[in-house]
Amino acid sequence: MLALSSIKPNTNSVSTILEINNLRKTYDSGDRHLTVLEGINFKLQAGDTCSIVGPSGSGKTTLLGLCAGLDRASSGSVILNGVTLDNLSEDKRAQVRNQYVGFIFQNFQLIPTLTALENVMVPLELRGERNVQQQAMELLARVGLAERHDHYPTQLSGGEQQRVSLARAFSNRPTILFADEPTGNLDEETGEKVERLLFDLNREAGTTLVLVTHDLELAEKTQRIIRIKGGHVVSDTGAPEIVQQQNGAPQL
Repeated sequence: MLALSSIKPNTNSVSTILEINNLRKTYDSGDRHLTVLEGINFKLQAGDTCSIVGPSGSGKTTLLGLCAGLDRASSGSVILNGVTLDNLSEDKRAQVRNQYVGFIFQNFQLIPTLTALENVMVPLELRGERNVQQQAMELLARVGLAERHDHYPTQLSGGEQQRVSLARAFSNRPTILFADEPTGNLDEETGEKVERLLFDLNREAGTTLVLVTHDLELAEKTQRIIRIKGGHVVSDTGAPEIVQQQNGAPQL
């Protein structure tokens, strides 16, 4: 495993957990260039809660993947916990993710050949932690799935798979948690449970929470709502400079 000393956060900006500068993402399709995101800029502070909303195809999920280091931007920069991701190798970006990031995928992304317990154990084992089975069982218990620990993903409902995904995302005690439509495939009761768990993690551990969602009621529970349309930010409710203006405070 790569030494963490090779990836040092900028200790001068520890309060800024995520900084996005002029981010652009394009894809080539034959002789055509498809621009998915253009000129995206924002910063999040440690412990913030933020929703990214917008119509289907607006670039929300692409932006989330870039912020988490799952993909590489065409231009611009992503700085995560003081670490600039742009020029890191795949291995080093994976290391940064394992150290700081939790990610909840819309389609769960559970490993089908592993049980619920084993899926949650994977990040703990990659971190070289001890008592991984006990820790994973405690996490499954927290999401109400201790009795289903030995079931494979195909034996679980969509809501149960999402909760396993949530337990797995919690397992590395992330500094920042990204969630792509975390309640989109859940019934109302299970969705409310998942919401509570997400905000509990934010409150108890100071984990920064970034959600992509179509659920405006969920979005309104976050401190900040970034709205994207056609690959551009069209509004940013709750951004520090907007809050200053609304409160009549002078801009610095």
